[in-house]
Amino acid sequence: MTAAQTFHGLSQTDHEQLTSQRAVVERYLGNDPQNLENYATPAGKLGLLRAIIDARLFGASHTYELQCMGVVFGDVFVQVCGWEWSMVEDELGRDPCIRVPRSTIVLYPLTMISKRIEHGEPVDVFALFDEIAADAERLAQTVAALPS
Repeated sequence: MTAAQTFHGLSQTDHEQLTSQRAVVERYLGNDPQNLENYATPAGKLGLLRAIIDARLFGASHTYELQCMGVVFGDVFVQVCGWEWSMVEDELGRDPCIRVPRSTIVLYPLTMISKRIEHGEPVDVFALFDEIAADAERLAQTVAALPS
């Protein structure tokens, strides 16, 4: 039998960890103020991720760096969809996730890019974002429409 998952808000340590993981990606912005301004937008975040993937800066063995890209990818769901970062805890440990409010839908963005690259799959972060966001929204609406 699998232990239940429990969800928690982010602690100060969790916030610091995510910030440090974002910094791994953000160092590729350079010092151009225009890059920083673009990065503040969802398209800017996805564009930076795409540029890192296209340049093959991180290979399949760079799990930590790929998961850092997943943090930035998760930030786009928060920024565009209004979803929220949370921590999930189970028998395997404690990990960041994205929760769709008022639903049971949970996303694990830290591994969405890394698993694909580790399996040698091409990754189009714009298409991946659109697909996952649409699927999660559709599922949330379907579940919300079910009789209680």
